[in-house]
Amino acid sequence: RRGRAAAMAGFVRELERRAGPALRLEQRVAGGVGSVVWDAALVLAKFLETGACPLTRRHVLELGAGTGAVGIMAATLGANVTVTDLEELQELLMVNIENNKHLVTGSVRAKVLKWGEDVTEFQPPPDYILMADCIYYEESLEPLLKTLKDLTGPDTCILCCYEQRTMGKNPEIERKYFELLQMDFELEKIPLDRHDEEYRSEDIHIMNIHRKKTVGP
Repeated sequence: RRGRAAAMAGFVRELERRAGPALRLEQRVAGGVGSVVWDAALVLAKFLETGACPLTRRHVLELGAGTGAVGIMAATLGANVTVTDLEELQELLMVNIENNKHLVTGSVRAKVLKWGEDVTEFQPPPDYILMADCIYYEESLEPLLKTLKDLTGPDTCILCCYEQRTMGKNPEIERKYFELLQMDFELEKIPLDRHDEEYRSEDIHIMNIHRKKTVGP
C-alpha cells in the first residue's frame, strides 16, 4: 500500500510567469506520459506569455493536456479554457486547476475528450486549440486528425508544440502526422526568435496551423 501512496504523491513543478506568482503544477510519478510537465509544454506555455496570440476572452481548448500547464497558463492570460485529456488524468487536472485558480483571470475547466470520438459538446469551434507533445503513437494519429478536423472552424488557430525526437519510430510518426495534416490544414512554423527568450530550444518547434480555405463552387 505504501508503494501506491508514494507513487500517487506528486512532485511540484513551478513554472515562473512574467507577471505575478509562478504556476504550481503537481506531477505524478506513476501514470505514464500525461503525468509530468514536458519541455514542449513549458515552451508553449511561455510562448503564450509573449503576447503573440491575443487570448483575453478567447475560447481555448487544450488537447492531451496532461498536467494542464499550457491551458492553465492561457487561463492566467484571460482566456476561457477547457483542458481535455483521458478519464485517468482528470484528477490531476482538477488538482492543478484548484492549485492555480487564484491566478486565473479567464476561466478553466477540465473535461474528458478521447480523440476520434464525438466532439459535439465542445462546439462551437474554439478560437485556439493548444497541443504540446501530442504526437507519439502511430495508432493515435488518425483519431487525433479526426478530432482536429471536427473541432476546427475556418478561424480556429491550432498551436502545436513538439519536441523533435530522433529515436526509434519517432521521425517516421512525425513525418506521417504532418503529411496527413497537410491534406486539410496549412502549416506555418513559428521562428525560434519569436519563442520566449529563455524557454526555447533548437529541437522544440511550434507550428501555427489553420484549416485550408475551401474554394467555393
